[in-house]
Amino acid sequence: MLCFGNTKTEVKTGVSKTKWNGNLQISSFENEPFSFRPIWRNGRSDNRLYYGDNLFVMSHLLQDKSVTGKIRLIYIDPPYATNSVFQTREQQDAYTDLLTGKEYADFMRKRLVLMKELLADDGSIYIHLDNKMIFHIKVLMDDIFGTDNFRSMITRKKCKTKNFTKKSFGNISDYILFYTKSNSYVWNKQYEEWTDDKILKEYPFIEENSGRRHKRVPIHAPGSRNGETGKMWRGMHPPEGKHWQFTPAKLDELDSKGEIYWSSKGNPRRKVFLDESNGIAMQDIWLDYLDINNQNSHTTGYPTEKNIDMLKRIILASSNENDLVMDCFAGSGTTLVAANELNRNWIGVDIGNEAIKVILNRFQNGTQTLDKYISNKKEMKYEMHSLFAEEECQNGNNTVSLSLIDNYTIFANGNYSGSEFPLPVMGISIDHLKEY
Repeated sequence: MLCFGNTKTEVKTGVSKTKWNGNLQISSFENEPFSFRPIWRNGRSDNRLYYGDNLFVMSHLLQDKSVTGKIRLIYIDPPYATNSVFQTREQQDAYTDLLTGKEYADFMRKRLVLMKELLADDGSIYIHLDNKMIFHIKVLMDDIFGTDNFRSMITRKKCKTKNFTKKSFGNISDYILFYTKSNSYVWNKQYEEWTDDKILKEYPFIEENSGRRHKRVPIHAPGSRNGETGKMWRGMHPPEGKHWQFTPAKLDELDSKGEIYWSSKGNPRRKVFLDESNGIAMQDIWLDYLDINNQNSHTTGYPTEKNIDMLKRIILASSNENDLVMDCFAGSGTTLVAANELNRNWIGVDIGNEAIKVILNRFQNGTQTLDKYISNKKEMKYEMHSLFAEEECQNGNNTVSLSLIDNYTIFANGNYSGSEFPLPVMGISIDHLKEY
């Protein structure tokens, strides 16, 4: 059992309370039923975007036989227990991260239990955190998913080197926990491309006849064997305490094809050719997926927006085309966009009004480079639209206000009355709810 000391809620970093509007994005549904009303993309889309508390959304999804036990991959980038309020580049409150200690752990446990139920038996989950709560959540994950289903803790370089003023090493990394629901799971091995420098270092030889670049590796491996791989080959035994990597018959075959190199002293080594390599197998330290860090980086302006190439790598590794991917802390929608571009179906959930606005605008208009984003936002014309407005429908005892923006599925709860926010006037269409 995890134990945490009591903590006092104070904003330590980010926006101070004097500049914050004081509205917490928390659920008020404890004593009320949580209801949904779907708007489908022309009646054909399997993608879903939910506005509301993900705890209640996932509880609802457990009743949906087309979803529960069918989600192949979950990626989440939850709050990090920073005790802060995060704002967009327009200084709009995007989300609050005020839960700490035991409250934060309880918040995560309830949701992780539901995520496990929603995952397919061959599904995977990735949880993105910083160094503040990574080990607390790992203990929770070991308890919920089982230590045998822990696969990796990925270290990601999140930003460039800092001029760190604290008496410590610079903090430029965060972490991704990778778990699976069972020992049988979807896995597509990922590779990085060879660079010229690495090619010259790893594959230094060129075959005379073919011109093929290759490296030369031993044909033996550690451990004695009494079977075929422990027998004599070409008048020699394997080195003491080792065995041949292949049977003598297979070694003969390789030699006949010119894939065994014999040194001047008669020592055999196997040729491994560069053109047969898929690339460099990815390891658990990722250096090439920095967050928005220069003027050429594309952004939505949402805080904590993650690198889309990193999300694509995760989606490619742990799902296949037409699989269902979920991000229930959807934020700027990077997971949803990456899944969409890779021909996966997706479910997105977020409780933040600003997040829903950003996601819809992103699907409509994409992202901009940081320099254009900063310059263009001052020139954009805005029109006010209600997030869920103009169309009211009875759903049980609740009146649900909804509208469809950009033909994407939205699920709203009956307790939300609508909130005004600006959307750029760039062809966004609002088709109101029709009887479904």
